[in-house]
Amino acid sequence: MSATVKIRSLTPPDITARKGQAPIVSLTAYSTPVARLVDPHCDFVLVGDSVGMVVHGLTSTLGVTLDMMIMHAKAVRRGVQRALLVVDMPFGSYEQSPAQAFANASRIMAETGCGAVKLEGGEKMAETIHFLVERGIPVMAHIGLTPQAVNAFGGYKVQGRGADGARIMRDAVAITEAGAFAVVVEKVHDALARDITRKIAIPTIGIGASADCDGQILVVDDMLGLFTDFRPSFVKRYLEMGEEAGKAIAAYADDVRKRSFPGPEHVYGDQPAGANKS
Repeated sequence: MSATVKIRSLTPPDITARKGQAPIVSLTAYSTPVARLVDPHCDFVLVGDSVGMVVHGLTSTLGVTLDMMIMHAKAVRRGVQRALLVVDMPFGSYEQSPAQAFANASRIMAETGCGAVKLEGGEKMAETIHFLVERGIPVMAHIGLTPQAVNAFGGYKVQGRGADGARIMRDAVAITEAGAFAVVVEKVHDALARDITRKIAIPTIGIGASADCDGQILVVDDMLGLFTDFRPSFVKRYLEMGEEAGKAIAAYADDVRKRSFPGPEHVYGDQPAGANKS
């Protein structure tokens, strides 16, 4: 009998140590099958609150609940062995106080077995990040365009042009000093994202930012082309899964209507004597 080889999962310090090294690879996942697909190729897998839009059909991430995040994170945990598992803290679960954030973050970690949580915000969340880190909860930060604050931004607009860049740089420095082990930099002007990457000591993970960030992340459904009507410019489509799936479903429907499916090989009928039955 061959012994089962246990795969060592990456940890937050492993990710931090990659600063300035080989680029960090990340994708989102919301289910066990997708987690199994992305795990061998990713350094960390994010259960993002984008699940609200991608899976549940919400118009923003604001309606995502803590219970939803925990449910999907449990599913992803079953499919992740190598990558660090990071779980988003949803809107309203951490902003009230550091104590609220700790109660909810500790629940996420205890119930899902994830290795870290992610929360949005810069200077204003530095105290909370420090509070969590001091109590043993690794935190990935998220600055630039923070989708939970999309109403305050007036939409999904590029951040960091002009005077606004100074604020985002302050955010980057503040969350680094607070103890975050990495930071997602979303939809930030290329030059600013490069400057942030050079200035701070923790890895920057770009999404719609610069190729010079220490790593990159995309929503897996976007890069697979699952949505035919959603094509953000910062996403490279590696597959047109939506179009191909549509063709397959149409072919299935046509076969059913023509009664060519199911065929003899797809039904259970009489079998010759001695044949195996399943």
